Amino acid sequence: MKLLSPLLLSSLLWLAGCATVSPDATNAPSSSSSHTPDYPSGSLSPIKRAQAHSPGVASLSAPADLWERIRRGFAMPDLEHELVQDREEWYSSRPDYILRMTERSSKYLFHIVEELERRGMPTELALLPYIESAFNPQAVSSAKAAGMWQFMPATGTYFDLKQNVFRDDRRDVLASTRAALDYLQKLHGMFGDWHLALAAYNWGEGSVSRAIARNRKAGLGISYAELNMPAETRMYVPKLQAVKNIVNSPQTFRTELPLIENHPYFQAVDVARDIDVELVAKLADVSVSDFRALNPSLSKPVIFAAGIPQILLPWDNAKVFQRNLDAYDKGQYSSWTVWTVPSTLTVADAAQRTGMSEQGLRSINNIPPRMVIKAGSALMVPRSASMLTDVSSHVADNGHLALAPEIVTRRTTVKAKKRDTLASLAQRYGVSTANLADWNDIKVSAALRAGQDVVMFLPLRAAAAPSSRPRAGHVAISARSNKVPVRTAPKGGTPSKVKKR
Repeated sequence: MKLLSPLLLSSLLWLAGCATVSPDATNAPSSSSSHTPDYPSGSLSPIKRAQAHSPGVASLSAPADLWERIRRGFAMPDLEHELVQDREEWYSSRPDYILRMTERSSKYLFHIVEELERRGMPTELALLPYIESAFNPQAVSSAKAAGMWQFMPATGTYFDLKQNVFRDDRRDVLASTRAALDYLQKLHGMFGDWHLALAAYNWGEGSVSRAIARNRKAGLGISYAELNMPAETRMYVPKLQAVKNIVNSPQTFRTELPLIENHPYFQAVDVARDIDVELVAKLADVSVSDFRALNPSLSKPVIFAAGIPQILLPWDNAKVFQRNLDAYDKGQYSSWTVWTVPSTLTVADAAQRTGMSEQGLRSINNIPPRMVIKAGSALMVPRSASMLTDVSSHVADNGHLALAPEIVTRRTTVKAKKRDTLASLAQRYGVSTANLADWNDIKVSAALRAGQDVVMFLPLRAAAAPSSRPRAGHVAISARSNKVPVRTAPKGGTPSKVKKR
């Protein structure tokens, strides 16, 4: 046996020392302390299926396919339930539906996955809009929930999603995703369980809390599968689990997922001035429909920079837009502005003041027939070439359109009864005493004779039955007291002209 040379022996000892030094050796309490391995106590249990998809050693290369990136982030426990198999069969038997959903999601999915990973949340949640809206940001439910995350108006307001006459942030890609993940994190913090958090997202946190309380009182379990809940909520998590299973193993379900590259689809671009949607699309070299698909919160043909300082454009078109915008030298970016209505007006009067046709004003502002525009409403109107100021942030964030039914009245004559006064007649027919005196050109305190003719302007339905008291919904009010324009009609019933009273 050959003896090791002193140089070789010292080298081996040095390497052995390096191998036993902890990475945190500089923070070690002392050189004499020994390290004791930390073994788990108790019996070992098999890992769950979801845990098998989260390897302890991260891959050094990023997946080229976004689906694979989503699979790597699965972290929710699987729901084992017969309803999952039912939904798997439902989805897998509709390949065209899956294809439409997944192709539509390709515009938004990368951003959602990025946000989930940044927050450390399970990537299964990126699949939730498939269940909520089939990834349609313009979707509206029968209960008035809107957007791909399906926010109700009140919940959207709670999470700071602006909803006004110019935009609805419940449909906005960035804002609604931020709000949805905020809400899901809040719910998970409340219930400590993702399945219960999802049930609360669908059914409401109060409903889930009460269902848990009922089960606890009855000595029953409080897991998602054990709670008594509506059919829609009962199917909610099984739907998500079914989609997760299909994404995890599409070949098992004879499904083909379209390629979605692991790359941003869009880029946010700053907007400094009010600018027409058509001009943005032209400068970015995209179609208006493609632009609106990325900016679905916009409901008007113009972007007000004070309310929407950023827009989304396809990744490759963002630089095209910026280059063309810098070279644009025609001065005017927007052909529309906002006019705040100073007093309650008919549509015809408002159109005359703004230089628009009545039909044009109705169309751009979505004003239905037989309505008047109430004071303080924000109307979209043409912007003159000489106007230099953009719409203010107060108007852009709070603009609203308030409408009231146009009151159609008919001149009616009734006969005063014994002991009738203007006050008693006014109360009987639901009009004001001052209006009644005005219509008859007499004083409010004037006495009435039995059988005296008294002129009234009543809504058509009330005027048709003068002997009965009009219902509250058909009260005629003079514009001298409430500023609402009143339309009068001849006895034939057809309105003849608009009259401000």
